[in-house]
Amino acid sequence: MIYKPLPDECTIKQSEIHGLGLFATTNIEENHDFGITHIKHPDFMHGYIRTPLGGFFNHSVIPNCKVYEDGNCLRLVSIKKIKAGTEITAKYTLYNPEKNGAK
Repeated sequence: MIYKPLPDECTIKQSEIHGLGLFATTNIEENHDFGITHIKHPDFMHGYIRTPLGGFFNHSVIPNCKVYEDGNCLRLVSIKKIKAGTEITAKYTLYNPEKNGAK
């Protein structure tokens, strides 16, 4: 299997929110799990290693995704349908992620 830093359904582009952002390349359904954004590790700043996925979604007070804790990882899941071309955002809560909140 070839390593892919991002899932097929998203790409990185210039963001109107801040710098670069994560954007949907296809229409995405509610409760879609994009994957791991951060991995807990005590030797890193704030106790997490950030993955490429975690490095590019931007904060929004009206997000279309959320970050939730799943064991030793944080994951990104959509909380509503997202149209292709739309920026993927979450209320950035690295220091207080939901626990097992994908349901």
